[in-house]
Amino acid sequence: MSLPEPLITVVIPAYNYAATLARAVASVLPQLDDGPAELIVIDDGSTDATPQVIDALCKAHPGRFRAIRKENGGLSSVRNRGIREARGGYLVFLDADDEMLPGALAAFAAHVGAHPETRLVVGGHDAIEAGGRRRMHLPAELPADPFGRVKGYLLDKHISLTNGACAMHKQVFERGAYPEHFRSAEDIPVFTQVLAHYPCTVLARPQALIYKHDDSLRHQFSHAKAGGLALVDEVFSPQRLGAGFEALRPAYYVQRCLSLFRSAYLAGDAAAAREYFRRALAQDWRVLFKTAYSRKALRLWLRGRA
Repeated sequence: MSLPEPLITVVIPAYNYAATLARAVASVLPQLDDGPAELIVIDDGSTDATPQVIDALCKAHPGRFRAIRKENGGLSSVRNRGIREARGGYLVFLDADDEMLPGALAAFAAHVGAHPETRLVVGGHDAIEAGGRRRMHLPAELPADPFGRVKGYLLDKHISLTNGACAMHKQVFERGAYPEHFRSAEDIPVFTQVLAHYPCTVLARPQALIYKHDDSLRHQFSHAKAGGLALVDEVFSPQRLGAGFEALRPAYYVQRCLSLFRSAYLAGDAAAAREYFRRALAQDWRVLFKTAYSRKALRLWLRGRA
């Protein structure tokens, strides 16, 4: 007898997450019948004990989830593999160091049942900071027009989207999958194209527990620098957005330059920081009035002359 088609596929990418993967899986398994849903765990060529953790989970929960191991290719490659493997119409990408909150899959299923046209369900989340403080984040109502949604996400930052707390229909990836040549910010082009072209709805309920970490600034910047300003072209590529959103490109370019400037400054890469600020200034001289950035740039300039 064939298994019933799941409504939702939860994908957990796992690269060297032996310490937390079992916790993430345990948060999903009791909810699979509420979706109905399926769980896929994809090991992206881990070099720690992640494969052994997955084997133990498979033995403890036979037939309850699928486990896939692939060569290391980065987070985007894992998510794209999950899209291809998914049997569900909607996908939730849960990081291996986070948790799905109780009742989340039932809430997603009920919301989709009430809004069958939706292609992105924007849920809330609880964040646990490095010091242990827990804070709830609920999404605000979305602008009705696509231009306003994209502007609110890319520029105004009024729209915050968190993997693990959102569900996306497989249809949205027809315009473009996750860009595998980026090792950070890879979800921005995807979220942007969805907000621009598909019906989106809000589920004002925490769906995931997101753990915040104090990662190395140099490590974070190395990934951001590798993608650099190419992210702007990826976000505004014709297949993802189209001409109707080009008016937002200059401001997003400046914002990306300043974001990279700040990351380079904090990571101690003075040369890169100077270059990103120079590019932002060349695009829009008004960045001089953004004192949070211009003061740092002045410090770098004075150090360079010392």
